Amino acid sequence: MLNCFKNSPGGCCGGSGLRVAPGCAPHHPIARSLGAPNTRAFRVVGQGSANHRKARGFTLIEMMIVISIIIILTAIAVPIYKQHVLRAREAVLKEDLYSMRQSIDQFTQDKDKAPQALDDLVSAGYMRQIPKDPFTDSDQTWEPVTDDSIQVLGQTDTGISDVHSGSKQVGSDGTAYNTW
Repeated sequence: MLNCFKNSPGGCCGGSGLRVAPGCAPHHPIARSLGAPNTRAFRVVGQGSANHRKARGFTLIEMMIVISIIIILTAIAVPIYKQHVLRAREAVLKEDLYSMRQSIDQFTQDKDKAPQALDDLVSAGYMRQIPKDPFTDSDQTWEPVTDDSIQVLGQTDTGISDVHSGSKQVGSDGTAYNTW
Protein backbone atom coordinates (compact mmCIF):
# COMPACT_ATOMS: atom_id res chain seq x y z
CA MET A 1 0.00 0.00 0.00
CA LEU A 2 1.19 3.54 -0.76
CA ASN A 3 1.27 6.00 2.14
CA CYS A 4 1.55 9.79 2.26
CA PHE A 5 2.53 11.49 5.50
CA LYS A 6 1.41 15.06 6.18
CA ASN A 7 3.87 15.85 8.95
CA SER A 8 6.92 14.17 7.50
CA PRO A 9 9.92 16.35 6.50
CA GLY A 10 9.56 17.70 2.96
CA GLY A 11 5.75 17.82 3.08
CA CYS A 12 3.59 15.35 1.22
CA CYS A 13 5.25 11.96 0.68
CA GLY A 14 8.00 12.84 3.15
CA GLY A 15 10.14 14.32 0.41
CA SER A 16 11.08 10.78 -0.65
CA GLY A 17 8.71 10.63 -3.55
CA LEU A 18 7.96 6.97 -2.86
CA ARG A 19 4.80 6.81 -0.82
CA VAL A 20 1.39 8.05 -1.94
CA ALA A 21 -1.73 7.58 0.14
CA PRO A 22 -5.13 6.70 -1.25
CA GLY A 23 -6.94 9.93 -1.97
CA CYS A 24 -3.88 11.78 -3.39
CA ALA A 25 -4.61 13.91 -6.43
CA PRO A 26 -4.33 12.31 -9.88
CA HIS A 27 -1.90 15.06 -10.84
CA HIS A 28 0.39 14.07 -7.96
CA PRO A 29 3.73 13.13 -9.57
CA ILE A 30 4.17 10.00 -7.44
CA ALA A 31 0.72 8.67 -8.25
CA ARG A 32 1.34 9.15 -11.96
CA SER A 33 4.84 7.68 -11.94
CA LEU A 34 3.83 4.59 -10.00
CA GLY A 35 0.78 4.11 -12.14
CA ALA A 36 -1.34 3.97 -9.04
CA PRO A 37 -4.70 2.38 -9.64
CA ASN A 38 -7.76 4.58 -9.30
CA THR A 39 -5.73 7.79 -9.15
CA ARG A 40 -8.92 9.80 -8.86
CA ALA A 41 -9.24 8.63 -5.29
CA PHE A 42 -5.76 9.90 -4.42
CA ARG A 43 -5.24 13.32 -2.81
CA VAL A 44 -2.25 15.17 -1.41
CA VAL A 45 -2.39 15.06 2.36
CA GLY A 46 -1.50 18.27 4.18
CA GLN A 47 -2.24 20.66 1.34
CA GLY A 48 -4.10 23.77 2.46
CA SER A 49 -2.89 26.06 5.18
CA ALA A 50 0.81 25.80 4.30
CA ASN A 51 0.47 26.01 0.52
CA HIS A 52 -2.58 28.24 0.09
CA ARG A 53 -3.01 31.66 1.73
CA LYS A 54 -6.49 32.76 2.49
CA ALA A 55 -7.58 35.99 0.79
CA ARG A 56 -7.30 38.86 3.29
CA GLY A 57 -8.32 42.53 3.29
CA PHE A 58 -6.06 45.54 3.52
CA THR A 59 -4.10 46.22 6.66
CA LEU A 60 -4.50 49.45 8.59
CA ILE A 61 -1.05 50.62 7.50
CA GLU A 62 -1.90 50.06 3.82
CA MET A 63 -5.16 51.98 4.18
CA MET A 64 -3.39 54.86 5.95
CA ILE A 65 -0.78 55.07 3.18
CA VAL A 66 -3.45 55.15 0.46
CA ILE A 67 -5.50 57.78 2.28
CA SER A 68 -2.37 59.88 2.85
CA ILE A 69 -1.51 59.77 -0.85
CA ILE A 70 -5.06 60.82 -1.76
CA ILE A 71 -4.92 63.73 0.71
CA ILE A 72 -1.56 64.91 -0.64
CA LEU A 73 -2.78 64.78 -4.25
CA THR A 74 -5.97 66.63 -3.30
CA ALA A 75 -3.98 69.30 -1.46
CA ILE A 76 -1.98 69.88 -4.63
CA ALA A 77 -4.90 69.74 -7.08
CA VAL A 78 -7.47 71.96 -5.33
CA PRO A 79 -5.46 75.23 -5.39
CA ILE A 80 -4.52 74.65 -9.01
CA TYR A 81 -8.17 74.05 -9.88
CA LYS A 82 -9.26 77.21 -8.04
CA GLN A 83 -6.61 79.26 -9.87
CA HIS A 84 -7.86 77.96 -13.23
CA VAL A 85 -11.47 78.76 -12.33
CA LEU A 86 -10.45 82.31 -11.33
CA ARG A 87 -8.58 82.86 -14.57
CA ALA A 88 -11.50 81.51 -16.58
CA ARG A 89 -13.90 83.90 -14.85
CA GLU A 90 -11.52 86.79 -15.50
CA ALA A 91 -11.34 85.84 -19.18
CA VAL A 92 -15.14 85.74 -19.37
CA LEU A 93 -15.34 89.15 -17.68
CA LYS A 94 -12.86 90.66 -20.15
CA GLU A 95 -14.74 89.20 -23.10
CA ASP A 96 -18.12 90.41 -21.80
CA LEU A 97 -16.77 93.92 -21.18
CA TYR A 98 -15.23 94.02 -24.64
CA SER A 99 -18.46 92.84 -26.25
CA MET A 100 -20.62 95.36 -24.39
CA ARG A 101 -18.21 98.20 -25.12
CA GLN A 102 -18.23 97.29 -28.82
CA SER A 103 -22.03 97.25 -28.78
CA ILE A 104 -22.16 100.64 -27.03
CA ASP A 105 -19.82 102.15 -29.62
CA GLN A 106 -21.73 100.63 -32.53
CA PHE A 107 -25.08 101.81 -31.12
CA THR A 108 -23.69 105.33 -30.67
CA GLN A 109 -22.34 105.43 -34.24
CA ASP A 110 -25.51 104.02 -35.81
CA LYS A 111 -28.10 105.99 -33.85
CA ASP A 112 -26.13 109.24 -33.39
CA LYS A 113 -26.88 109.03 -29.71
CA ALA A 114 -25.52 106.95 -26.83
CA PRO A 115 -27.71 104.29 -25.19
CA GLN A 116 -29.47 105.47 -22.05
CA ALA A 117 -29.42 102.01 -20.46
CA LEU A 118 -27.83 98.64 -21.21
CA ASP A 119 -31.27 97.29 -22.07
CA ASP A 120 -31.29 99.65 -25.07
CA LEU A 121 -28.54 97.47 -26.59
CA VAL A 122 -30.79 94.42 -26.34
CA SER A 123 -33.95 96.11 -27.59
CA ALA A 124 -32.08 97.60 -30.59
CA GLY A 125 -30.62 94.19 -31.48
CA TYR A 126 -26.97 94.91 -30.74
CA MET A 127 -26.87 92.15 -28.13
CA ARG A 128 -29.10 89.14 -27.59
CA GLN A 129 -29.05 89.64 -23.85
CA ILE A 130 -27.04 91.38 -21.19
CA PRO A 131 -24.44 88.84 -19.99
CA LYS A 132 -24.12 87.86 -16.36
CA ASP A 133 -21.18 89.28 -14.48
CA PRO A 134 -19.10 86.16 -13.68
CA PHE A 135 -18.20 87.46 -10.22
CA THR A 136 -21.61 88.70 -9.07
CA ASP A 137 -23.58 86.12 -11.08
CA SER A 138 -26.14 88.75 -12.08
CA ASP A 139 -26.87 90.80 -15.16
CA GLN A 140 -28.18 93.68 -13.02
CA THR A 141 -24.88 94.58 -11.31
CA TRP A 142 -23.06 96.09 -14.29
CA GLU A 143 -22.00 99.67 -13.60
CA PRO A 144 -22.60 101.79 -16.70
CA VAL A 145 -20.50 104.94 -17.02
CA THR A 146 -22.37 107.95 -18.34
CA ASP A 147 -20.74 111.18 -19.33
CA ASP A 148 -21.57 114.28 -21.25
CA SER A 149 -18.89 113.82 -23.88
CA ILE A 150 -19.75 113.36 -27.52
CA GLN A 151 -18.33 110.19 -29.04
CA VAL A 152 -19.39 110.66 -32.66
CA LEU A 153 -19.89 113.69 -34.88
CA GLY A 154 -23.56 114.46 -35.09
CA GLN A 155 -24.32 112.79 -31.76
CA THR A 156 -27.43 114.43 -30.34
CA ASP A 157 -27.80 112.74 -26.98
CA THR A 158 -25.33 111.73 -24.26
CA GLY A 159 -25.60 108.49 -22.35
CA ILE A 160 -23.62 105.38 -21.54
CA SER A 161 -20.07 105.51 -22.81
CA ASP A 162 -18.51 102.62 -20.89
CA VAL A 163 -19.36 99.77 -18.55
CA HIS A 164 -17.59 98.11 -15.60
CA SER A 165 -18.14 95.07 -13.41
CA GLY A 166 -20.18 95.52 -10.25
CA SER A 167 -17.84 93.29 -8.25
CA LYS A 168 -15.72 94.79 -5.47
CA GLN A 169 -13.27 91.87 -5.57
CA VAL A 170 -9.63 92.26 -6.57
CA GLY A 171 -8.35 90.47 -9.65
CA SER A 172 -5.25 88.33 -10.03
CA ASP A 173 -3.38 91.37 -11.38
CA GLY A 174 -4.08 93.34 -8.16
CA THR A 175 -6.70 95.71 -9.56
CA ALA A 176 -10.39 95.70 -8.65
CA TYR A 177 -12.75 94.20 -11.21
CA ASN A 178 -14.90 97.34 -11.16
CA THR A 179 -11.98 99.28 -12.67
CA TRP A 180 -11.53 97.01 -15.66
